[in-house]
Amino acid sequence: MPAVTVENPLALPRVAAPADAVDRPVLTVTTAPSGFEGEGFPVRRAFAGINYRHLDPFIMMDQMGEVEYAPGEPKGTPWHPHRGFETVTYIIDGIFDHQDSNGGGGTITNGDTQWMTAGAGLLHIEAPPESLVMSGGLFHGLQLWVNLPAKDKMMAPRYQDIRGGSVQLLSTPDGGALLRVIAGELDGHQGPGITHTPITMVHATLAPGAEMTLPWREDFNGLAYVLAGRGSVGTGRRPVHTGQTAVFGAGGSLTVRADEKQDANTPDLEVVLLGGQPIREPMAHYGPFVMNTREELQQAFEDFQKGRLGTVPAVHGMSEGGI
Repeated sequence: MPAVTVENPLALPRVAAPADAVDRPVLTVTTAPSGFEGEGFPVRRAFAGINYRHLDPFIMMDQMGEVEYAPGEPKGTPWHPHRGFETVTYIIDGIFDHQDSNGGGGTITNGDTQWMTAGAGLLHIEAPPESLVMSGGLFHGLQLWVNLPAKDKMMAPRYQDIRGGSVQLLSTPDGGALLRVIAGELDGHQGPGITHTPITMVHATLAPGAEMTLPWREDFNGLAYVLAGRGSVGTGRRPVHTGQTAVFGAGGSLTVRADEKQDANTPDLEVVLLGGQPIREPMAHYGPFVMNTREELQQAFEDFQKGRLGTVPAVHGMSEGGI
């Protein structure tokens, strides 16, 4: 980890917050509980215990792995429905096939992102290819759910396959951090992901001892999730480590620092930074559906049960496991 790197970060455009920017305070740091998803792959629930008012427009995020599978062990998710939001699957190490009932899908691997707008609804499956099941290997990724405003919840589904080589690469003034802008923009530098809800998603790698203070839109919230390593957040240097999420308060910049010493298997601090414009609408969330009212949730379940979200296609190579 990670897949997308550069030999000389100083050759990249550099970003830093202006000197007069108000640094965002750290409101809380939470530790993600571990669990299992789909057919049994390990996850950390990054947003567990965080009040939704700090997350909006994000709904949930799972860190999948990091796990080294033995032959025959790799697992995915069976066919399942979605409605009312977007799923963002970012593969850091390994490979995943994905397919939906509308005929969309593909393969994502090291550094790729699959951005699926479920909108009005579809059926979806994610699974390791047969070759990985046979051989085993390293698997590590993230899945993020981004809410849609009421006006977009019933839009037509859409896919974006964002290849690792297309992300916007940036650095800090001293070259101590490599920033990968997957979606949204950072200091005027635009990532490739097209979002309905205005957000920014950045994967940052900080060398030991490196510090970054980045400009951050004041109308966005601010979250930092530690994929690997140890460091601190905010000007008060609140400690954080693997599997923890820092929630930032209001301001125009945010600060993250890597500890001088990292674990032997984690040479750098790996952090995902998220910011989004809160939707501030009522949210009714149950299982794979995210709507505005309980009645809309009930309608989503009825539509799913009556086959209105699509049917499982019979395609060679993809499991037809239960939903």
